[in-house]
Amino acid sequence: MFDVEIVIPVYNEERTLAATIRCLHEFLSSQLPFSWQITIADNASTDRTPGIARALTRELDHVSALRLEQKGRGRALRAAWSASRARVVAYMDVDLSTDLRGLLPLLAPLLTGHSQVAIGSRLAPGSRVVRGAKREFISRAYNLILRTVLGASFSDAQCGFKAVRGDVLGELLPAVRDDGWFFDTELLVLAQRRGMRIHEVAVDWVDDPDSRVDIVSTAVADLRGVTRLALAAPITRFLGVGIASTLAYALMFLALAGLIGSVLASATALALTAVTNTAVNRRLTFGIHGRDGLARQHLAGFLVFLIALGLTNGALGVLHGLDPHPARLLEAAALVVASLAATVTRYFALATWVFRSSPAAYHEPAGAGSS
Repeated sequence: MFDVEIVIPVYNEERTLAATIRCLHEFLSSQLPFSWQITIADNASTDRTPGIARALTRELDHVSALRLEQKGRGRALRAAWSASRARVVAYMDVDLSTDLRGLLPLLAPLLTGHSQVAIGSRLAPGSRVVRGAKREFISRAYNLILRTVLGASFSDAQCGFKAVRGDVLGELLPAVRDDGWFFDTELLVLAQRRGMRIHEVAVDWVDDPDSRVDIVSTAVADLRGVTRLALAAPITRFLGVGIASTLAYALMFLALAGLIGSVLASATALALTAVTNTAVNRRLTFGIHGRDGLARQHLAGFLVFLIALGLTNGALGVLHGLDPHPARLLEAAALVVASLAATVTRYFALATWVFRSSPAAYHEPAGAGSS
């Protein structure tokens, strides 16, 4: 078992592969105070890359090669990392755009147990970057989208300089669906949603003018991935459950109000939908299964229900104060507005109190992270 395994994903890199691996090997041999291995992960190269990789494994100690018959950087990383037994797995781009002196600061917080994930960031204070205005704009725009849409707390999702602790790979990799360039972003978003600590290292980075990445197709694929993760976010699932609950609440209120009066109808409808809402959110939004903590969570959910009841009955009281005999639909409309306000309160209560103590909270629900 090694302390660190560094994966170099490659596709048709016959011109640069040998020089890159020799340079990295020399640096690790002289500068890294941990046991290490380099793995060349070839994803379906059609040039001389596979032969060069095999030759390097014979020439250099602690160098291995992995061959995949399908393209995809994420697929190559998934295969190599899944097979690794190292304490920390890492990867870097074959062009070595990132200064290797950033490697030790990248690995140290993972080997000491401080963090679960570490990334190089070209946008962090202290980084020094040489690249064209077009790529700079695209990178900043993409990371702004991640912060706005997905609430990302990390600054640079695309830098090809990342590391993950081996003991959390079993939790993260099965949940990552993408096998292409979006693999990095999805891994980071899922790590953040699971409450993992992501350490950022400012890096020196020089753009590779020979990069063959198709910017347009990669951007389109990335935006599709962002949309998929946004729809799978806990807040999105919660809103879907909330809309369905509010609709059911309004329909039950209208059906019962003529029989038992507005106040009792509101309380009855709210109680029925609250129990269902807590159960569905427990499983769908927060990904919690089994009976552990079930009674406590439903009791806490009942207390949240009392807050919602106060908001809805308060809305009815205000409406009846303005109009002693309001139309039934006007009552329903006022209750829906109050219910929506209660939904916001409910989300924060569920997220920070009701399900907070569960280790499964904020995990993807079953099936959400696999294809």
